[in-house]
Amino acid sequence: MKYEKLADLYNSLGSTTKRLEKTKILSDFLKELKNEDREVLYLLLGRVFPEYDQREIGISNQLAIKAISRSTGIGENEIVKEWKSKGDLGKVAEALVKAKKQSTLNRHELDTKKVLENLRKLPELEGRGTMDKKISLITELLSSASPEEALYVIRTVIGDLRIGIQESTIRDAMASAFFGDEAESASHIQGALDKTNDVGKVFEMVKKGKLKEIKEISLEVGKPIKVMLAQKVKTVAEGFEKVGRPCAIEYKYDGFRLLIHKKNNEVVLYTRRLENVTRQFPEVVKYVKEYIKGSSFIIDSEVVGFDRKTKIYRPFQEISQRIKRKYDIEKLQDELPVEINAFDILYYDGKTLLHEPFRERTVLLKKIVEDRKYKIKTAEQIITDDEKKAEKFFNQALADNQEGVMMKNLDSIYQPGSRVGFMLKIKPEEREMDLVIIGAEYGTGKRSGWMSSFVLACKKGSEFLEIGKVGTGIKEKLGSDTKGTSFAELTKMLKPLVEHEKGRDVEVKPEIVITVTYQEIQKSPHYKSGFALRFPRLKSLRPDRSPSDIESLSQVEKDYEKQGK
Repeated sequence: MKYEKLADLYNSLGSTTKRLEKTKILSDFLKELKNEDREVLYLLLGRVFPEYDQREIGISNQLAIKAISRSTGIGENEIVKEWKSKGDLGKVAEALVKAKKQSTLNRHELDTKKVLENLRKLPELEGRGTMDKKISLITELLSSASPEEALYVIRTVIGDLRIGIQESTIRDAMASAFFGDEAESASHIQGALDKTNDVGKVFEMVKKGKLKEIKEISLEVGKPIKVMLAQKVKTVAEGFEKVGRPCAIEYKYDGFRLLIHKKNNEVVLYTRRLENVTRQFPEVVKYVKEYIKGSSFIIDSEVVGFDRKTKIYRPFQEISQRIKRKYDIEKLQDELPVEINAFDILYYDGKTLLHEPFRERTVLLKKIVEDRKYKIKTAEQIITDDEKKAEKFFNQALADNQEGVMMKNLDSIYQPGSRVGFMLKIKPEEREMDLVIIGAEYGTGKRSGWMSSFVLACKKGSEFLEIGKVGTGIKEKLGSDTKGTSFAELTKMLKPLVEHEKGRDVEVKPEIVITVTYQEIQKSPHYKSGFALRFPRLKSLRPDRSPSDIESLSQVEKDYEKQGK
């Protein structure tokens, strides 16, 4: 094989920013990759498990520093100093392993199986002595690693690989390696990835070269899949123009997506981030068992909260805490009750329905779901070609405290993980975006000790591009009777990557997604995106969304152009 060490492949991929060059490098690598080594593909994506498996390595910068210290004999303070200078803890590990004076005669060769073995143990450790055990597992790898291997071991454990590889790059590389110029191969491989969320399993199938088998792969109940996402339009007329007439129009609920899996008598619930939240929503499990017919199915839904006394629907931020909370479940269930609104079905009693037309999927859904208001029901829906009826329905959705409406082509398929043009969302004119926080500034005075100004970013491929800062819409403190997000809460959630020697600025791990409202988009040479949001304000935290869900630069550009018109 051309690359004797995985670190050599990482270096080759990281040496170019051109997507086609990365694809060619990967394609050549995959041609020689054996089935038994396919789990290397997880490492290329900065993971040690398939995407459907939400176990995380979960190593903080502080633990990584302790492991580097233990393996090199260099003090932690010295490592922190080097980190602040280099801005990359992986580079620090590389330099210190290279410079360490102790004997390396007993150094063993590091292989990917050992890396995977040690890193996969990390999420399983719990209880007394956990921290020391985790440090020991990483130290063992660093002690056997070359300087370059140490660089990538540390980057992997802290979730900052920096080689610019996404699943789509591996998809195109597989298509090129095993199907050459066959035009539709990449889309069929993507379909298999969407259904399995397992790049290793798909590679094994692709390597056989049988495109027909890849096309026929089925969904697996109990294994999470990515949800289909909507594009946005501003008016009902524009919506009809894109999805055709007549179309289905449904409430756009102010809640969070929930994919409901049932197999025999077992129900599993996943968010759009593929997180298993079954334990957090015991009443949903109960409603699914009681009010949906069928032995096995996968249903797409939106969960909304409501006030138990007034029966008024509540905004998302008031129930978002239920997603992450793993204790006091019964108390929260009583304080923050939810209603499930089912709007699509992907699989039913042994049959994958992704390519069935939406009109047929929705007929089946209404047939098997027994509507029980404030428990579980099918989404509010009309089918019409009349703009006046559509506008009336839109206004009714707003009157019911929902966000707006969805417009759907009746003949459309379901494409997991794609943002499609045959499903559209319309909300009131208030402009808003989902963005990720990539940096912050520590406050002074009464905000001392808190991060108080947050750097926002949109995405371009795997890169995050600054588009502004937000410091409003955030509360000083949250009392028992107040709602919203506080500076203290955000400071606790965000994970610093490197704090600069001068000033109060800090980079943070790009994983906290928020919704912001803004007045307008302006062109700006000060931010990498080339744009800046005017008067951004934090509307809500979005724990149900991942950085891959945030606004793309191309969408920002479109919104900027529409704004001008």
